[in-house]
Amino acid sequence: MKRVLITAGASGIGRAMGEAFAAAGYEVWVTDVDKDALAGCPAGWHGHLADAGNEEEVRAVFERIDRLDVLCANAGIAGPTALVENVLLEDWRACVGVNLDGAFLAAKHAAPLMKRAGQGAMILTSSTAGIFGYPNRAPYAAAKWGVIGLMKTLAMELGPHGIRANAICPGAVEGPRMEGVLEREAAAKGMTRDQVYAGYAAGTSMRSFVEARDVADMAVFLASDAARRVSGQVIAVDGHTENPDPKL
Repeated sequence: MKRVLITAGASGIGRAMGEAFAAAGYEVWVTDVDKDALAGCPAGWHGHLADAGNEEEVRAVFERIDRLDVLCANAGIAGPTALVENVLLEDWRACVGVNLDGAFLAAKHAAPLMKRAGQGAMILTSSTAGIFGYPNRAPYAAAKWGVIGLMKTLAMELGPHGIRANAICPGAVEGPRMEGVLEREAAAKGMTRDQVYAGYAAGTSMRSFVEARDVADMAVFLASDAARRVSGQVIAVDGHTENPDPKL
């Protein structure tokens, strides 16, 4: 049975990834900072309490793993919604610490396991903000651009060892985290939540948000033999973003 480790895997996109990989026959390991969410994971999953940006906690999880086929470095937070001149350094560091440091630490500790096996797939969760940038979201956009640079480097370093690396860039994903983004952005722009929602949807060719399962299905594909020569790629799951900041 193949094994996948998903950071921030107890809820949201990470939970959807776990369910999709379990359905594909994988043994599922997840880390998360939410103890209650971990307790609610399906029986048979291996759940571990760990902060993705804390190397000691990340190392402790990897010390329990003797092999790893797939890494989904998925941990992320939305960060502040504010003009760049109003962003506090501590908020910048907290956002980058989870989104970028978390991906780096997961890859750092997964690489030796995959090198030993001579195969593996790393799937990093970036964002359409990591392709286009986004106003009022400087820490998040910068971190997610960094995730893509990290992925490109991993693909180059690890490719000779039979290890692939790719990044998924979700667009606006239905769920509690996005609701928080909508509310904060509405307050920052003097708009209603529904106006901001409509703006996000209008900025895509398909005029819609995506669901966590859409991102999860892409992760399973990228881990599969069907994608065995797919590496170093940035793949958006977003209904095709035409305009990241439409003005309605």
